[in-house]
Amino acid sequence: MNYRPFDINSNDNTLFVTSQCNNNCIMCCQPPKPIDDIDELYDYNLTLIKNAPKDIPIIGISGGEPTLLGKKLISLIAEIRNNLPNTEIHMLSNGRKFCNVEFTHEIKEVAGDKLIVGIPLHSDYFKDHDMIAGKKNAFNDTMYGLYNLAYEHISIELRVVIISLNYKRLLPIAEFIHKNLPFTSWTAFMGMEYVGYAVTNSSKIWIEPIEYIHLLTKAVKYLDEWHYDVAIYNIPLCLLPQEYHHFVPKSISDWKTKYLNICQECKMKDKCCGLFSTSIKSYNGLKAY
Repeated sequence: MNYRPFDINSNDNTLFVTSQCNNNCIMCCQPPKPIDDIDELYDYNLTLIKNAPKDIPIIGISGGEPTLLGKKLISLIAEIRNNLPNTEIHMLSNGRKFCNVEFTHEIKEVAGDKLIVGIPLHSDYFKDHDMIAGKKNAFNDTMYGLYNLAYEHISIELRVVIISLNYKRLLPIAEFIHKNLPFTSWTAFMGMEYVGYAVTNSSKIWIEPIEYIHLLTKAVKYLDEWHYDVAIYNIPLCLLPQEYHHFVPKSISDWKTKYLNICQECKMKDKCCGLFSTSIKSYNGLKAY
């Protein structure tokens, strides 16, 4: 297999480790595939790691669901640590496999203090979370996983993808995080990437950001006032009140960021996350500053 070397100047150097997943999220931008790809991708990713620049600041691990690799995930993280001892690891996971105490401890043993795990929280209400995740008991597994990660002092990024099924609960979700998950390193409220299942299930889940911004800002303000680190991902600056702009990093991978014609004249373009080039429709209400 030919590999693409990591780019030290890119904001996204990610190891794709499997197409398999133990959830079936209703808005998944990369729907899971039941194919046996773990061994092939493992060997491919070892090559990427061995050829990566030694000063690369961060490497992502994504899928599918990376924890389905089991022992191979532990070995992969060990390879990163051995070859790139100063590199942070940002792994995207649904968190369910971390309900296994022994597995979580093994991950901590090899990762040390260099691992951040990004985990979705679809709702504060278990039935809504399970419905969006597409699996019964997903909420309970993820909650156990979050507490096990916290026990091991592994950094946690909670990710709330905003869709029509959960936008009315953004403030209750923020309150739930404060009361039940205060160990979270930071929380990201995220605009949806309109591709994959998001398109297939558009009639059930699509909502324009301008319809939920007033609820999003309340949730962000709540967590900020309690001194939690909080961010807004994937929503252009022009759709948000100016006093919330400092919560918005350039969150979209550089290789899939696009700016519309109207963006070219905007004085905030260089600070704005832009739009997903992979999304097949844009947001309403975009304007230039």
